[in-house]
Amino acid sequence: MTAVRRAAALLLAALVVLAGAAQARAAGYRYWSFWERSGGHWSYATEGPSTARPDDGAVQGFRFAVSADSQDATRPRGTADFATICAGTPAEAGTKRVALVIDFGTPADAPSGETPPERRTACARVSPDATTAEALAAAAKPLRYDANALLCAIAGYPHKGCGEQVSGQEKPAKAAKKAEPDGGPSLGLPIGAGVVALLAGAALWRSRRRHGNARP
Repeated sequence: MTAVRRAAALLLAALVVLAGAAQARAAGYRYWSFWERSGGHWSYATEGPSTARPDDGAVQGFRFAVSADSQDATRPRGTADFATICAGTPAEAGTKRVALVIDFGTPADAPSGETPPERRTACARVSPDATTAEALAAAAKPLRYDANALLCAIAGYPHKGCGEQVSGQEKPAKAAKKAEPDGGPSLGLPIGAGVVALLAGAALWRSRRRHGNARP
């Protein structure tokens, strides 16, 4: 049985190390990401909303979430069709219309003590040379920026904080939620336990075989 205990202990230690490494990789930042819609798909904006100058008919999106970087950023959810969003805002000479999708994210991404509002859309009518930030200000006040002009809050959400780093202990809950959309149990622990059982069984078989071969 010593071999069995040794195999189980070694694998359990490996699982603990792997879990710790996954948590270390999960650290990120809580912030509003900026997106542009083209061809029915979202793409991460290559410039900030204060310098982007969308054309009439453009669809721009914002998503509040915890992300490590632009490759890890979460896209706005739901439909984003200009004709639908701006159906009640007819074209007008000397102005342009910008469709906005504002996704406040999920409770898992919310700062402690805050609840994200429902996702919303808006059609901003602004001057032809207006930036996305100006369109956003026209449709979703109040906005909040930090000293470096980083967008911190849209429509007053969140009430505090701005691009703060999230520890490795916070984000795994979000990752687990993504992996379990139906609310089912995580497979990680059962699989790990199954591997432990298999290795333990193999060790026991080898131990019995060794003892059997030793008999006269």
